[in-house]
Amino acid sequence: MEEKQPQIKPSKIRITAMGILAGREYLRSQLATKLEEKFDNSSLIPDVLDQLAAENLQSDSRFIEAFIRSRVARGQGFTRIRLDLKSRGADTALIDQLLAQADIDWFELARDTATLKFGNDHQVDPKEKAKRIRFLQYRGFSFDQIKHALND
Repeated sequence: MEEKQPQIKPSKIRITAMGILAGREYLRSQLATKLEEKFDNSSLIPDVLDQLAAENLQSDSRFIEAFIRSRVARGQGFTRIRLDLKSRGADTALIDQLLAQADIDWFELARDTATLKFGNDHQVDPKEKAKRIRFLQYRGFSFDQIKHALND
Protein backbone atom coordinates (compact mmCIF):
# COMPACT_ATOMS: atom_id res chain seq x y z
CA MET A 1 0.00 0.00 0.00
CA GLU A 2 1.13 3.48 -0.81
CA GLU A 3 1.21 6.11 1.89
CA LYS A 4 -0.67 9.30 1.10
CA GLN A 5 1.13 12.59 1.47
CA PRO A 6 -0.73 14.79 3.94
CA GLN A 7 -2.47 17.64 2.15
CA ILE A 8 -1.03 21.02 3.13
CA LYS A 9 -3.63 23.71 3.60
CA PRO A 10 -3.00 27.29 2.49
CA SER A 11 -3.98 28.48 5.96
CA LYS A 12 -1.08 26.52 7.49
CA ILE A 13 1.37 28.08 5.03
CA ARG A 14 -0.08 31.53 5.73
CA ILE A 15 0.19 31.13 9.52
CA THR A 16 3.79 29.97 9.19
CA ALA A 17 4.62 32.90 6.89
CA MET A 18 3.04 35.38 9.30
CA GLY A 19 5.05 33.86 12.14
CA ILE A 20 8.24 34.32 10.15
CA LEU A 21 7.30 37.91 9.29
CA ALA A 22 6.52 38.67 12.94
CA GLY A 23 10.24 38.65 13.68
CA ARG A 24 11.41 41.02 10.93
CA GLU A 25 10.81 42.03 7.33
CA TYR A 26 11.79 39.62 4.54
CA LEU A 27 12.05 39.89 0.78
CA ARG A 28 9.46 37.83 -1.05
CA SER A 29 12.21 35.56 -2.39
CA GLN A 30 13.65 35.02 1.11
CA LEU A 31 10.22 34.21 2.54
CA ALA A 32 9.50 31.83 -0.35
CA THR A 33 12.77 29.99 0.31
CA LYS A 34 11.97 29.59 4.01
CA LEU A 35 8.46 28.32 3.25
CA GLU A 36 9.70 25.92 0.54
CA GLU A 37 12.15 24.42 3.03
CA LYS A 38 9.35 23.87 5.53
CA PHE A 39 6.64 22.70 3.10
CA ASP A 40 8.69 20.81 0.50
CA ASN A 41 8.16 23.12 -2.49
CA SER A 42 4.39 23.33 -2.13
CA SER A 43 2.65 24.78 -5.18
CA LEU A 44 0.45 26.86 -2.86
CA ILE A 45 3.31 29.09 -1.65
CA PRO A 46 3.17 31.67 -4.50
CA ASP A 47 -0.57 32.18 -3.96
CA VAL A 48 -0.09 32.67 -0.22
CA LEU A 49 2.75 35.14 -0.88
CA ASP A 50 0.57 37.06 -3.35
CA GLN A 51 -2.16 37.28 -0.72
CA LEU A 52 0.28 38.50 1.96
CA ALA A 53 1.64 41.14 -0.41
CA ALA A 54 -1.87 42.27 -1.37
CA GLU A 55 -2.69 42.70 2.32
CA ASN A 56 0.60 44.59 2.80
CA LEU A 57 1.82 42.04 5.34
CA GLN A 58 4.89 41.37 3.20
CA SER A 59 6.56 44.16 1.28
CA ASP A 60 9.87 44.19 -0.59
CA SER A 61 9.84 48.00 -0.41
CA ARG A 62 9.56 47.95 3.37
CA PHE A 63 12.38 45.42 3.63
CA ILE A 64 14.66 47.48 1.39
CA GLU A 65 13.90 50.72 3.26
CA ALA A 66 14.67 49.06 6.61
CA PHE A 67 17.83 47.51 5.18
CA ILE A 68 19.02 50.89 3.87
CA ARG A 69 18.40 52.56 7.26
CA SER A 70 20.24 49.77 9.05
CA ARG A 71 23.27 49.88 6.77
CA VAL A 72 23.49 53.68 6.78
CA ALA A 73 23.51 53.54 10.58
CA ARG A 74 26.50 51.17 10.31
CA GLY A 75 28.33 53.66 8.09
CA GLN A 76 28.07 51.77 4.80
CA GLY A 77 27.99 53.51 1.44
CA PHE A 78 25.71 53.42 -1.59
CA THR A 79 27.65 50.78 -3.54
CA ARG A 80 27.93 48.32 -0.65
CA ILE A 81 24.25 48.64 0.26
CA ARG A 82 23.19 48.18 -3.37
CA LEU A 83 25.35 45.08 -3.86
CA ASP A 84 24.19 43.51 -0.58
CA LEU A 85 20.55 43.99 -1.55
CA LYS A 86 21.13 42.54 -5.03
CA SER A 87 22.87 39.51 -3.52
CA ARG A 88 19.78 38.92 -1.37
CA GLY A 89 17.57 38.81 -4.46
CA ALA A 90 15.96 42.25 -4.35
CA ASP A 91 14.76 43.83 -7.60
CA THR A 92 17.45 46.16 -9.00
CA ALA A 93 14.97 48.79 -10.20
CA LEU A 94 13.30 48.91 -6.77
CA ILE A 95 16.69 49.14 -5.03
CA ASP A 96 17.74 52.07 -7.23
CA GLN A 97 14.40 53.83 -6.77
CA LEU A 98 14.46 53.55 -2.97
CA LEU A 99 18.13 54.51 -2.70
CA ALA A 100 17.40 57.60 -4.79
CA GLN A 101 14.41 58.48 -2.58
CA ALA A 102 16.40 58.04 0.63
CA ASP A 103 17.45 61.43 1.96
CA ILE A 104 21.10 60.51 2.57
CA ASP A 105 24.12 62.76 2.11
CA TRP A 106 26.66 60.11 1.09
CA PHE A 107 29.53 62.61 1.33
CA GLU A 108 28.73 63.43 4.96
CA LEU A 109 28.21 59.76 5.76
CA ALA A 110 31.67 58.98 4.33
CA ARG A 111 33.17 61.78 6.43
CA ASP A 112 31.37 60.63 9.59
CA THR A 113 32.47 57.03 9.00
CA ALA A 114 36.10 58.07 8.46
CA THR A 115 36.05 60.31 11.53
CA LEU A 116 34.56 57.58 13.69
CA LYS A 117 37.21 55.08 12.58
CA PHE A 118 40.28 57.32 12.33
CA GLY A 119 39.53 60.51 14.25
CA ASN A 120 40.07 64.05 12.94
CA ASP A 121 43.79 63.75 12.13
CA HIS A 122 44.09 64.40 8.40
CA GLN A 123 47.88 64.86 8.31
CA VAL A 124 48.96 61.28 7.68
CA ASP A 125 51.66 59.55 5.66
CA PRO A 126 50.80 57.98 2.27
CA LYS A 127 50.67 54.45 3.71
CA GLU A 128 48.08 55.47 6.33
CA LYS A 129 46.09 57.42 3.73
CA ALA A 130 46.00 54.34 1.46
CA LYS A 131 44.72 52.30 4.42
CA ARG A 132 41.92 54.81 4.99
CA ILE A 133 41.01 54.84 1.31
CA ARG A 134 40.79 51.03 1.23
CA PHE A 135 38.60 51.04 4.34
CA LEU A 136 36.14 53.51 2.82
CA GLN A 137 36.14 51.69 -0.54
CA TYR A 138 35.28 48.46 1.26
CA ARG A 139 32.45 50.31 2.98
CA GLY A 140 31.00 51.17 -0.44
CA PHE A 141 31.87 54.83 -0.92
CA SER A 142 32.83 56.33 -4.28
CA PHE A 143 36.22 57.94 -4.87
CA ASP A 144 34.69 61.44 -4.78
CA GLN A 145 33.04 60.67 -1.45
CA ILE A 146 36.30 59.27 -0.07
CA LYS A 147 38.23 62.31 -1.27
CA HIS A 148 35.69 64.58 0.44
CA ALA A 149 35.87 62.55 3.66
CA LEU A 150 39.67 62.57 3.88
CA ASN A 151 40.43 66.12 2.75
CA ASP A 152 38.41 68.16 5.25
